[in-house]
Amino acid sequence: MTSVHGKVTVVTLNGVDYSAYSNSTDFKDATDTHETTTYGRTRKVYNGGLGDGTVSVGGFYDTTAVSGPRALFKPLKAAGNAVPFVYRPEGTGSGKAQSTVSVIISSFEESSPVGDMVTWSAELQMTGVLDETAQV
Repeated sequence: MTSVHGKVTVVTLNGVDYSAYSNSTDFKDATDTHETTTYGRTRKVYNGGLGDGTVSVGGFYDTTAVSGPRALFKPLKAAGNAVPFVYRPEGTGSGKAQSTVSVIISSFEESSPVGDMVTWSAELQMTGVLDETAQV
């Protein structure tokens, strides 16, 4: 098994690569489960349901007014429309893993602690088809 260092991760939102502003991505691909246990069972029984997922992203604040995280995320969040999100945990290259899905930005936060750097974070709600075809 070969390990991959997180520093090679690439993330794009609405076609904009914001990897240089990011230091964390949590990609949660989930499926609803529905309990279907009947009388006489000794353990619960479940059926799978619809797929769902969220992405949590974050990084360090950047004062670049035209291309920093605030400039990218805030207008997209205000619009409330689904936009394309691409996650490449192994970096960019033919045959490497890639997840592509439309997302709605459900929140954007900035944190300004007195003794540390200003950071940002955002929550993205997946909507529609999740395509996990490897990069070409």
